[in-house]
Amino acid sequence: MNLVDFRPKKRSKFRIQLGKVFYRSKRFLKWYFDGEKYVKKKSVEKLPFQVFSHQTPLLRQLKNVDMWYQHNKVINLKIAVQKLNCLTIEPGETFSYWRCIGKPTKRKGYVEGMVLHYGEFKAGIGGGLCQLSNLIYWMTIHTPLTVTERYRHSFDVFPDSNRTQPFGSGATCSYNYLDLQVKNNTNDTYQLFLTVTDTHLVGEWRCSQRPLNNYEVYEATHKIEMAYWGNYIRYNTIHRRVYNAQSIEIDDEFLTENYAIMMYEPMLESKS
Repeated sequence: MNLVDFRPKKRSKFRIQLGKVFYRSKRFLKWYFDGEKYVKKKSVEKLPFQVFSHQTPLLRQLKNVDMWYQHNKVINLKIAVQKLNCLTIEPGETFSYWRCIGKPTKRKGYVEGMVLHYGEFKAGIGGGLCQLSNLIYWMTIHTPLTVTERYRHSFDVFPDSNRTQPFGSGATCSYNYLDLQVKNNTNDTYQLFLTVTDTHLVGEWRCSQRPLNNYEVYEATHKIEMAYWGNYIRYNTIHRRVYNAQSIEIDDEFLTENYAIMMYEPMLESKS
């Protein structure tokens, strides 16, 4: 990997705000003129077959981060989940995370939560919704649905803590230009169910037909290199094994690669 490409770029507040206006406007134009058929319908009646389910804990103690960020995140998640729960994706339709949720605002009940910004965290309205986009992305790559747009985190802010999924297996989000989009290129209808319990964010994909294949997502490569400007760069690739109904592996697919600037010192093994 070319470490020069990942050196952090310093931009003024004016430049950042101007960029937001430009890319948000570009996104609105794309939504309305790109010819995609976007998801609109909901159905409370569950489709008969579960394809994949997953849950993630709501509260997680992070180093040097006050817990009020976490509690406010739960408020934001509950509001966003109401927008996405029970959505159905017909063949040929596209799910857009931000098109379905809309802009998080105080008027809608969103509160300040933790927002990652250029390798640091700060308070922002609607903060914490990345947990929801992470969950949806992780579930989707265990289905035949196609992820057509996803953004990786540019900074690795917190050390791994009880990690159960590979590094880089989530999807960052920022209204509305960092979107998560999923297209149904199959002949079957899919349905997204989400709920916030007392302890977890829970989700599942369901389908109108019994799935033909199962998927195992794994980290194929992983390395850490020190860049010349002093930061460490973390890199990996994510693959998935495809198994048929008889649990026989029939394919091994490349999904994505991830680069992130580490904002903490990695634990390096001492050379013998």
